[in-house]
Amino acid sequence: MAENSSDINKKNPSKGKTFQLIAKEVLEREFGIEFESEVKMDIGNPSKGHKYDLATSDRKVVVECKCYSWTKSGNVPSAKLGFLNEAAFYLSFLPANVTKIIVIKKDYHEKKKLTLAQYYFSRYKHLLQNIQILEIDETLRKISWEAVE
Repeated sequence: MAENSSDINKKNPSKGKTFQLIAKEVLEREFGIEFESEVKMDIGNPSKGHKYDLATSDRKVVVECKCYSWTKSGNVPSAKLGFLNEAAFYLSFLPANVTKIIVIKKDYHEKKKLTLAQYYFSRYKHLLQNIQILEIDETLRKISWEAVE
């Protein structure tokens, strides 16, 4: 029996959490530092707590992880790109001396000949002041592409 969209959507949080753990493993190996998960930090004025996916204990590197893909029909997942912009917005409130990173799951589009991370960066780099984009290949468990604006 085929899964309906509600069954598929129920799996999204666990897929996202699994990707976050993979991203943590990859970043710790690549950067040689440990990351904490689900780190709450105060931002804004008046300040309010916001939970980031990963951060170092000294809070000098803060990461948001997104396990997104192209749509099944190969279209741009517009709503998900909006959530990437929201992640960039929350990261933008952190101090200038913090390394800000958005990690995106590698998902290649055959017809467009680019990944979702590459597409996002090309379309929205004007919003990414001092925010790095890293793409992680879940299967190979490594950084497969990166962009720094």
